[in-house]
Amino acid sequence: MIPLPGPVQEAWEAEWLPVRTSALVGVSVALLLVGGVALASEPGWIPLLDGVNLVFHEAGHPLFGLLGWETLTILGGTLMQLLVPLLVAGSFWLRREAPGTAFAGLWGFENLLNIARYVGDARAQVLPLVGGGEHDWADLLGRWGLLAQDASLAAGLRALGWLGMAACWGWLAWRWRHRPTPA
Repeated sequence: MIPLPGPVQEAWEAEWLPVRTSALVGVSVALLLVGGVALASEPGWIPLLDGVNLVFHEAGHPLFGLLGWETLTILGGTLMQLLVPLLVAGSFWLRREAPGTAFAGLWGFENLLNIARYVGDARAQVLPLVGGGEHDWADLLGRWGLLAQDASLAAGLRALGWLGMAACWGWLAWRWRHRPTPA
């Protein structure tokens, strides 16, 4: 194992903070709201949350574009959309705050529903794109010879998103259930 810098190693080995019932309820409500809106609205689009995700997505193209590799520039939107919640989850993880970690995990996995929507549109290209630009996933799947699999790839991403959100909630519920009892 690669040794971690001192403060990171200490944070990694620290005990988790206890999960309050109110935190479990809050994350549960968030999951129910996200899930309910995702199921009731256009598949894979949660207006407020995905509006924020879109900002990170669009910022990812020029940011990853600085690396000078065209494929990474195109993929950069999706990467940034996933990287931001991952970094937020990592921050909470290092502070051993389970509710924040679980909530950021929910956010990250919810992104997969939105990404699945985009991937599944690769052949049809009916989604409205910001600025009417190129369709990232049509381009990428075309380059990789996977364009005909857009629907099955989208279904897999969607399933992973739902399973990941459920796993984040389950992990938080487990942490709540196994919290230390006051002395």
